[in-house]
Amino acid sequence: MTPAERFARVWSRSVHDASYVLLPSAERDAFFLDLTRRIVAALGADRFDPAVGYQVGVDLASTEEIAPEALGRTITELSTRLLSTLELSDVVSRDRLTALVEALSMGYATALHDHTLDRQEAVRRADIAARSETELALRRSEERLRHAALHDSRTGLPNRAQLTHWLGELRTDPAGPARFGVCLIGLDRFGAVNNSLGYAAGDRVLAAAAQRLAELPDGVACHLGGAVFALLIRGTAEPEDAIKAADRALAALRTPFEVDGHELPMSASAGVVERAVDDGDPADALRAAAMALQWAKVDGRDRWRFFDEARNANAVDRYRLSAEMPAALARGEFGLAYQPMVDLTTGGVVGVESLARWDHPELGQLAPDRFIALAEDSGFILPLGMHLLEMACRQAVRWHGDGAEPPFVSVNLSAQQLCHPGLAAEVAVVLDQVGLPPHRLQLEITEHAAMTAEGDAIDNVRALAGMAVRVALDDFGTGYCGLSYLRRLPVHAIKLAGSFVAGLDGDGVTCRTDEAVLASLIHLGHTLRLTVTAEGIESERQRTRLYELGCDLGQGWLLGRPTTADKLFR
Repeated sequence: MTPAERFARVWSRSVHDASYVLLPSAERDAFFLDLTRRIVAALGADRFDPAVGYQVGVDLASTEEIAPEALGRTITELSTRLLSTLELSDVVSRDRLTALVEALSMGYATALHDHTLDRQEAVRRADIAARSETELALRRSEERLRHAALHDSRTGLPNRAQLTHWLGELRTDPAGPARFGVCLIGLDRFGAVNNSLGYAAGDRVLAAAAQRLAELPDGVACHLGGAVFALLIRGTAEPEDAIKAADRALAALRTPFEVDGHELPMSASAGVVERAVDDGDPADALRAAAMALQWAKVDGRDRWRFFDEARNANAVDRYRLSAEMPAALARGEFGLAYQPMVDLTTGGVVGVESLARWDHPELGQLAPDRFIALAEDSGFILPLGMHLLEMACRQAVRWHGDGAEPPFVSVNLSAQQLCHPGLAAEVAVVLDQVGLPPHRLQLEITEHAAMTAEGDAIDNVRALAGMAVRVALDDFGTGYCGLSYLRRLPVHAIKLAGSFVAGLDGDGVTCRTDEAVLASLIHLGHTLRLTVTAEGIESERQRTRLYELGCDLGQGWLLGRPTTADKLFR
């Protein structure tokens, strides 16, 4: 081994111990041997060039694994070992070595500084690139979140929030259309799909319906949730443009859907609105379309309805009345009028029908056709009906007959009341509290309610009859052919519909037909040992003919108009 090789190995190991140079031993020794030979050549050159030391320092610093501590080890090894190892100790060699070491230090420091700057620049560029990537990823993430917030996950269509945003833009966009239309579309009886085939099948139906609506050329399809979709039609010229869009949408949804091997026939209903952009807040169009959709459902489904201000005003009034009922009941605004039920043979009053009235502080006295249906729709009929029943029973206790049986009071029951599990028990409590004998109470139920009576309704009728409360079928004969309900319901009386009685005043075939129907119904009632009452008697001819046909009781304006309890027997 030559002296230069021995020194290079010592130098390599000394720097390695200080810097943990991660190079194979042979490669490391070769690197430092090259540096050593270049220094030795410079020391022995005829023309000394200290720049050799500067370049050695640069090359030493270029090894990224070498730490700054290696410079001190290098200076020590060159200053203390090189000359003795090479057996060069004259003054010239030492002066040259000193100059080389100084130049090496300068080259190492300069290279290390430049390298540090380069690394800092690389870090800066990497930071800029990372920031750019982060901002790009953030924008993409925001776009995904915005898309998810404004689109339905099941159908991929824009959702209610997006539609509301578009409606809001219509009025603020000066370059936007002058008119627009909204078509709200609801799948009919969609719940049956979920109930029979499961929610996954229902989702597939929704996705298929969404695709059909999205392919329509009329407007932008949206999914508002559940089984409700919408079409936003920009730039309409007249209502017919929106109506045509509704027709095409309903036609597209009538084609059966293929789901899990099942062919599912479907239909849909639609509510349509078309108006000028500056005609109120465009966002209100969605509410108006929802109202029209509800009308389409109520009117029979599989059809569209155009929003009508007059019908909407009526619906608003009905809703207001419905909302006012609980407070009105608490204030005692509900009361009763009474109409006599007369024995057609003796002319005496044997019963009294109680008729609900609402003394509205603004609208005056309202008849039951203004509020009873609303109470049934809201469920308020249960507390209201029991309140009116108690009022009627208390009034019946006050009536006294002139040496004869006082009249019974007849109270109408809704279908909801009839199906209420606690009806019979509540009636028993009222009778006990007011002291009215059960046989002096008659409860009227419609023929339709009797036909559809099941479960709790049948149990209630039987329980009431078992208490000796009279049960009457109202509007008997109004178009229902099945009479099997008379076999399973213990009723006491039937009340013939006034439409048949009105026919007795006519002439020709109609009169004879109505008279024949009445004769048959009266005969049927008597055969079943039921009391027969005719409603709507308004003429002497009607009363006389009903008496001749054997009808038991009569009721109508001829015999007595509805009035207050204190005027009933005057």
